[in-house]
Amino acid sequence: MIPADAFLEPASQAGFDFYSGVPCSFLTPIIDRVIGDPRLAYVAAASEGEAVAIAAGSWLAGRGTVVMCQNSGLGNAVNPLTSLNYPFRIPTLLIVTWRGAPGLGDEPQHELMGAITTGLLDVMRVAHRPFPVTERDVDAALAEAVAEMARDGLPFAFVMEKGAVRDEGLVAADPPERATGSFTDLRLRNAAPGRAAALERFLSVVPEDACAIAATGYCGRELFTLADRAQHLYQVGSMGCAAATALGVALHTQRPVVAIDGDGAALMKLGTMATVGHCGPSNLIHLILDNGAYESTGGQPTPSANVDFAAIASACGYAHTFACDHLDGFEAALRCTFARSGPHLVHMRIAPGVMANLGRPSVKPADVARRFKDFVRSGA
Repeated sequence: MIPADAFLEPASQAGFDFYSGVPCSFLTPIIDRVIGDPRLAYVAAASEGEAVAIAAGSWLAGRGTVVMCQNSGLGNAVNPLTSLNYPFRIPTLLIVTWRGAPGLGDEPQHELMGAITTGLLDVMRVAHRPFPVTERDVDAALAEAVAEMARDGLPFAFVMEKGAVRDEGLVAADPPERATGSFTDLRLRNAAPGRAAALERFLSVVPEDACAIAATGYCGRELFTLADRAQHLYQVGSMGCAAATALGVALHTQRPVVAIDGDGAALMKLGTMATVGHCGPSNLIHLILDNGAYESTGGQPTPSANVDFAAIASACGYAHTFACDHLDGFEAALRCTFARSGPHLVHMRIAPGVMANLGRPSVKPADVARRFKDFVRSGA
């Protein structure tokens, strides 16, 4: 057993200064000390997959990142670890607790995951080792993790058993309270434009210093086809993670950061809106292009017809929200978001349909990530 600072101090010296995750009782000492340390940043995520995406965005903005979760939460993290971190070669240090470890009496829900935790990490190609339990082992463990991540650009996991870190209590400020945000209704309720037309209008007004993260499917493919720019990141996988990744970027840059979501993707990680509202980044603009369909898989309907995304975002603490269904209203909303302090959400109803001669991003994901990172860091 070690005190939390015996790990956190050398971890900080090794460059790890941003933490996100979902609590576990095994992690309490580490999380409590991170929250209480003004030198470190911590974002409490609504899910483990969201935490991975927030950390990915933070890495794209130049931070050394740590994601903390219970091993039961690995199931929620599989998607971004395999379809965001792996193809884009985005490293993060994972601290995964080992509930249900061999020989540890535990609750029945931890039995299976306890048995397969290390095997699941192996299947995901996440190198791992036990969390250090003596102070003399910490430096070597961190050096191994840093070397592995530098070698292959992939996450590395410490598997933490019960009692590895001494509990020393929580020292934290009260969370900020945010008033319900303003809402502007710009809808005409006429025929809505297509996604490509909305993206063209977005490209015509977005500031040159802004960066954009487009959700998987046609959002990213059409944005790439219309205009491939260094400040664009096309999430070819990790459905639902665009807003969380954008949040991670926005927390560490002064640039405007735009998340371009589809309705299905936004619904998949609806909890991210609560995290955005809690963090309150003034430079984050969240666009939801809503055609009511999972279009890239054949047009199956989403449940978005009865969802008021603007009301949800406002209740979660977004400063300003907009609803629109025509291009002039969409442009007006965008201009407001770039001129005022956020976070903002723009819910844009669009018609189904795909642009002709649609391509796919031809730049490899790892190259997209690194040119995006270079762009963000160039404004630091």
